[in-house]
Amino acid sequence: MHGTKAAASVVEEHVSGAEREDEEYADVDWDKLGFSLVQTDYMFATRSCRDGNFEQGYLSRYGNIELNPAAGILNYGQGLIEGMKAYRGEDGRILLFRPELNAMRMKIGAERMCMHSPSVHQFIEGVKQTVLANRRWVPPPGKGSLYLRPLLFGTGASLGVAAASEYTFLVFGSPVQNYFKEGTAALNLYVEKVIPRAYLGGTGGVKAISNYGPVLEVMRRAKSRGFSDVLYLDAETGKNIEEVSAANIFLVKGNTIVTPATSGTILGGITRKSVIEIALDLGYKVEERRVPVEELKEAEEVFCTGTAAGVASVGSITYQNTRSLLPLWIHVSEHNIYLYAWT
Repeated sequence: MHGTKAAASVVEEHVSGAEREDEEYADVDWDKLGFSLVQTDYMFATRSCRDGNFEQGYLSRYGNIELNPAAGILNYGQGLIEGMKAYRGEDGRILLFRPELNAMRMKIGAERMCMHSPSVHQFIEGVKQTVLANRRWVPPPGKGSLYLRPLLFGTGASLGVAAASEYTFLVFGSPVQNYFKEGTAALNLYVEKVIPRAYLGGTGGVKAISNYGPVLEVMRRAKSRGFSDVLYLDAETGKNIEEVSAANIFLVKGNTIVTPATSGTILGGITRKSVIEIALDLGYKVEERRVPVEELKEAEEVFCTGTAAGVASVGSITYQNTRSLLPLWIHVSEHNIYLYAWT
């Protein structure tokens, strides 16, 4: 095995079965959850000092935060985000999916962005505290998840171009269900030819806050035309697919699963990594390489993966004003990955 079966992190160890049965939920219509912000009770925060060490973290009521106008995040874009989910199992326990990988990805991103970063232990502890403080917002089994958004951003003030002297690590959460408006229906993707998502030597391989703003207009245009999301091509040649706005992409051809290699412009998704490991365990051949856009026509199945998106089938791809229909990929769902990883 490649480690996915030991991937669960139990958030609480000492809650009895009776206590779980009596637990109260937040006043939410769980059947109508989408993917929009639902304000929960608490958020977690800790701050680093000039020596790079982070203080003891604390919980506070969810609310606005105060920033110096000269803060590094506001002036020079020093910020990283993560995305992860807490699930409620059938036995009532609350579980996280491979949180140590999110912590490591943030550390790698912080190094690239010249930022202080919390240790893996500090990261996971902050996430767990956030989940426990908001446990009534974790949906019932099968009704969604508590989406968690760890943030790391420069709060130290600097007028000249320089790295901030202080950083804040903050975690908040919101109950969610399906990321795409289609729910569990197949996605319709639009291939963007003009504007790339990332450039060689840039920050496309880390989860920098500044990666998302430049593609918002492309996404808005595509969604106004009825597409689910945008599939971007590489900036170097404009001939190879890279990733969707909020997800990695896979092609299936027979017993081979193909996905673009993470070579600096593509984010190394944790769901992506998990799907590759599961596919290898199931006997598939996995190729991580450059994938020409024309190869989409040869695919028997196409699907996207991401923490928010889960594992989503692609039903059609439009490239150069030509729409290609695809068979639906229904063999794996986010729930199946969850079962595989934690049983």
